[in-house]
Amino acid sequence: MEGTRQRGVPPVKGEHPQKGGVGGDEEGGVALKKEIGLLSACGVIVGNIIGSGIFVSPRGVLEQTGSVGLSLLVWGGAGVVTAGGALCYAELGLAVPRPGGDYAYVMEAFGGLVGFLRLWLLVLVIFPTTQAVIALTFASYLLHPFSPAPCHSPDPALDPALRLLAAACVVLLTGLNWASVVGATRLQDACAAAKLGAISLVIVTGLIRIAQGKHFWLAPPQAFPGEGVAGGVWPGAGPLALAFLQGSFAYGGWNFLNYLTDELIDPPRNLPRAIFISLPLVTLVYVLANVAYLTAMSPQELLQSQAVAVTFGEKALGRALAWVMPLGVALATFGGVNGSLFTCSRLFYAGAREGQLPALLAMIHLERRTPGPALLVTCLSTLLMLGAGDVTALVSYVGFVNHLWYGVAVAALLVLRRRDPHRPRPFRVPTVLPVLYLLLWGWLGGAALLREPLLCGLGLGVSLLPAPLYLLATRGKGPRPTALRSACEPPCPDADVQHQLHHPVPPPGIHRHTGAAALALLALPGHLPGCPPG
Repeated sequence: MEGTRQRGVPPVKGEHPQKGGVGGDEEGGVALKKEIGLLSACGVIVGNIIGSGIFVSPRGVLEQTGSVGLSLLVWGGAGVVTAGGALCYAELGLAVPRPGGDYAYVMEAFGGLVGFLRLWLLVLVIFPTTQAVIALTFASYLLHPFSPAPCHSPDPALDPALRLLAAACVVLLTGLNWASVVGATRLQDACAAAKLGAISLVIVTGLIRIAQGKHFWLAPPQAFPGEGVAGGVWPGAGPLALAFLQGSFAYGGWNFLNYLTDELIDPPRNLPRAIFISLPLVTLVYVLANVAYLTAMSPQELLQSQAVAVTFGEKALGRALAWVMPLGVALATFGGVNGSLFTCSRLFYAGAREGQLPALLAMIHLERRTPGPALLVTCLSTLLMLGAGDVTALVSYVGFVNHLWYGVAVAALLVLRRRDPHRPRPFRVPTVLPVLYLLLWGWLGGAALLREPLLCGLGLGVSLLPAPLYLLATRGKGPRPTALRSACEPPCPDADVQHQLHHPVPPPGIHRHTGAAALALLALPGHLPGCPPG
């Protein structure tokens, strides 16, 4: 029976080759099941990219570029750049066949400190705050029919209801992800289909309006005017860089499939194929959606709208069908929360396997093969963010740095090629692609830093904040605080526990179906960080 890893792929550092079946609990140990096929893989990418952004607020690109034509070029260009980065990640995901995505790649190439910084930023800042914002957006649009105020500025009296509904959304989806990988991926597929249906309605309506001659703002004299909406056709390097970053933010989630390679069926075949299918589809959808918006709104109206799709629905579909857009946004954000929870829990799990998070987070359910403790911590951290005041501010601070980390991961590709040229690489991109990607992101990052030094500087500060903690826990002479060591190293297992790691079966007296008691530790058999080799 084929093991949980692809044949020919070397085992993870410290891991013995597995002999058990896919997700089985034979001698190879308990593992996450490989249940994500090509269709579900495309659903993960599409479902995570197409969120509330394209429905709610695509005005940032238009605001920075100053013209309709240039904004559409930026939307298309951002999609091309994103596809280039995704192909680089496909090579990394197959060359470093470990869960954790870019966290695993930068750790492999640059060491534990760099990996720990990336892990910190993702699990304690990026994912919880992003999930909180998406959940609040879901609640806002779901309650839109019951609120007398506009959906982008809900009735303050409904604020407790918004947060309660958002929390219920997070808890419900956490339970689903804990119960079944298949159920979570099927929900993701359904939400992706619903989002594509809603955005298809926007696009088809826009094309019909173009056929009716309602395309004034798309004609070349208006699309590329002598004086643009924000003061000219060429906005300058700084605003153009910010426009690219705004567009790239809307493509966020393109790398989520790399966090799930342990659960992907036939990764060498399905990982690149999913990218080749999903990224061109999303790019086309984004460009056509922006074209459709401009058939019903002027650029000034689009800049003033806080919920572009809802404004479009009111103007183009009429009152009878205007409810479709809030429903579409609600479905989009519901799937976004599901996909983010699914991915973030695997990142906690990967960090624990590498010894940089407590070993508890590397536990998975014997029957369901889902990382229950990691899901629980993800849920709790998101609920804490929901209780905070302005969670969107922190996302703004670290969003710039989060995208710079994509460049660090692509640089890891070049480092690993030079350091280990004979490493198996089932998929390989031309060298010019990561080089061009790094040059472009260097320009974008530099221009954005000069344009918004305070915002970008705060983001850099947040991402570097845990460095002293890591160094204190892992470097230097003399005793170190036990709490810090345990945060970065799983405890040494004794002989009995070590036996269970190799043969993870329930100990005597514990039935296989006793819920929480049926959790087995998925640690790396053999040598563990901080322990002598077995």
